[in-house]
Amino acid sequence: MILEMKVPSPGESITEVEIATWLVQDGDYVEKDQAIAEVDSDKATLELPAEMSGVITLKAEEGDAVAVGAVVCLIDTSAAKPAGGAPAKVAEATPEAAPKAAASAPIKETPAATTSYATGTASPAAKKILAEKGISAAEIVGTGKDGRVTKEDAVKAVPSMGTNSTGGARTTSRSKLSMLRRKVAERLVSAKNETAMLTTFNEVDMGPIFALRKQYKEAFTEKHGVGLGFMSFFTKAVIRALELYPAVNSMIDEKEMVTYDFCDISIAVSGPKGLMVPVIRNAENLSFRGVEAEVKRLAIRARDGEITVDEMTGGTFTITNGGVFGSMLSTPIINPPQSAILGMHNIVERPVVKNGEIVVAPIMYVALSYDHRIIDGKESVGFLVAVKEALEDPTTFLMDGDQKKALEL
Repeated sequence: MILEMKVPSPGESITEVEIATWLVQDGDYVEKDQAIAEVDSDKATLELPAEMSGVITLKAEEGDAVAVGAVVCLIDTSAAKPAGGAPAKVAEATPEAAPKAAASAPIKETPAATTSYATGTASPAAKKILAEKGISAAEIVGTGKDGRVTKEDAVKAVPSMGTNSTGGARTTSRSKLSMLRRKVAERLVSAKNETAMLTTFNEVDMGPIFALRKQYKEAFTEKHGVGLGFMSFFTKAVIRALELYPAVNSMIDEKEMVTYDFCDISIAVSGPKGLMVPVIRNAENLSFRGVEAEVKRLAIRARDGEITVDEMTGGTFTITNGGVFGSMLSTPIINPPQSAILGMHNIVERPVVKNGEIVVAPIMYVALSYDHRIIDGKESVGFLVAVKEALEDPTTFLMDGDQKKALEL
């Protein structure tokens, strides 16, 4: 029996996917539930498992955009599994036959290239394209008859990058952007063009959190199996600030403002396929242990390419940490349709004034980018100040004065 494998729907709003990589070859024997392909949607990269065991026939090429529900391969379920697990492929020509065939084939001589008055002359269509690119036809080696420059030659032509006076290599390469990467690019441009985005900054003395982590880090890891990192403190501080300034936890829906009474915190993660933004659901109900465990789980799934569309859908506020790559300061771009995003950065020892004296303290610059259409300056600045005061006095604002109870130790 021949089974037609169709593209399943990765999510409600997704109508097509792109074949990123075939993990098997045409004619291979595949087992049921074996991953046969990686497909890119505009939200995630997902694996496509074989629905039955049998010999597979591919019906789409890598890079093809395929509609949800379209047939991408056939599986012959009646085919027997080859002995030793060898792929069931059509018999190939024997090595001995190849030299004989080559010897018997007549050798054709390639005629030498000839030049004429037409060599280097561009067609009307090619002339127009070259003029737009600012390229002379004399710079192009034509592939048309008698060396004429065709429209295809003009389309492929690349403007000169200047004269190479050093003799060094000047090669270039091109690679197709994945559907996920293209969607991320569209969303980022959309956020810049369609929102009144502003960024406000502040600085945080991370000394109190350093002291807490130094005191409880080992005991926390030993009891809970996860590390006590910075993300749990920032997530808890953001949740407190969102409760104080609910407009930051809102979105615009045409002529209405939708405000959420829950906190779904999106965490920006750099994965092998690009930027992933998994969501911590109802983060307001999680303890420090719960936040750290969920951050670890989602980060591992994103970096292993196992994250699902559902795990990245939604989110009311985003936290991104450019500090892990060494960023000192940035203006993060809003993750639409959300209205704000908090940027964390690296921690550097800097001179600061405390009680009239100059001391050295571990300082992090934080940035809040927000949509000024629904968040006023007073609310944005107040939100960031609330985050700052919670991080600089976590025992009072995040732990209700009891450190061990908050950390479940």
